[in-house]
Amino acid sequence: MQKGTIGVTTDNIFPVIKKFLYSDHEIFLRELVSNAVDATQKLKTLSSFGDFKGELGTMNVTVSIDKNKGTLTISDRGIGMTAEEIDKYINQIAFSGAEEFLEKYKNDANAIIGHFGLGFYSSFMVSKKVEIVTKSYKEGAVPMKWSCDGTPEYTLEETEKEDRGTDIILYIVLSISSLIFFIWNLQIHRLQSCLIPFLSRC
Repeated sequence: MQKGTIGVTTDNIFPVIKKFLYSDHEIFLRELVSNAVDATQKLKTLSSFGDFKGELGTMNVTVSIDKNKGTLTISDRGIGMTAEEIDKYINQIAFSGAEEFLEKYKNDANAIIGHFGLGFYSSFMVSKKVEIVTKSYKEGAVPMKWSCDGTPEYTLEETEKEDRGTDIILYIVLSISSLIFFIWNLQIHRLQSCLIPFLSRC
């Protein structure tokens, strides 16, 4: 297991994110779903360029809630991430993966929305812990699990995951557990106009 400190410029950026960066708490779901749709679009682009030879299969983004565990999970079957990519796109929070990708495929990637960056960390506005379980589309990729409890420290370790893609698991703060269901349904409705080809619920 790897342990480390997230690359930030202050001792603890999470209070800033929770209190000042986002005035609307419901924005976290839009950001995470946008990232998931972004990951599926990236894989489609790679496939169209011949850089991905496998079957695309179902490319929906799934938002699910486990009331017993108090979790909300956003899942996709997009490009996934390696350990090195987690370090680059998640642990260095100001970096945008979409910008690098668009530069390479700028003529055919206009549909990409969202990016990994501060948007991902909006999840900590409503969560006491966030986990990422991911497996890259690359051949021989090792599934990885990243976990952070809202401090600059994180853990990164190998895990089990059969299919490519990413699950973002939010352990919702109990004091807003009832609010999260309203936000979830409201945000799904708002997202349908632009994300309807990709979004599903269970």
